[in-house]
Amino acid sequence: MISVNDLKTGLTLQLDNGLWSVVEFLHVKPGKGAAFVRSKLKNVETGQVVERTFRAGEKVAKAMLDRREMQYLYKEGADFVMMDLESYEQLPVPASAIGDGIKYLKENMNVQILMHEGRIIGVDLPNFVELEVVDTPPSEKGNTAQGGTKPATLEGGAVVNVPFFINIGDKLRIDTRTNEYLDRV
Repeated sequence: MISVNDLKTGLTLQLDNGLWSVVEFLHVKPGKGAAFVRSKLKNVETGQVVERTFRAGEKVAKAMLDRREMQYLYKEGADFVMMDLESYEQLPVPASAIGDGIKYLKENMNVQILMHEGRIIGVDLPNFVELEVVDTPPSEKGNTAQGGTKPATLEGGAVVNVPFFINIGDKLRIDTRTNEYLDRV
């Protein structure tokens, strides 16, 4: 059990038969009445975001999450097969646990798997990945005065806006959190 006065962003709580991650919180001390904590919580499994208010000093259950370093091996049907780097055990991970991160996955990439009571609840990808451009329209000569961008499809299926000088076959560094082009590798 943990006091709501000790909440931190990213902390995972066990509330109402579900796992909730703290997105943001605010301690409020009104001039009249008791203090309280206003929080925004995100359901780890469904992605639902709710706002919840707790009385100051109220106790909530902290969820014990296990993080494991795993390596993505290959796709088998609808599942993605990951290998535990410590025990070399192979686990199928459903696409729903990875979410939008599927478009950044490359074979032999290391990822963090979040587990709760032996059940996979999420996958954390590296913040930056290097992917190859498989499709992009050709650049137009003389159309660079404003430093514009064009869409480029990457090897995993992600579509990113890139500068005009990027061509098919270039390797790019992409920020997986914002889906933005960083630089050419």
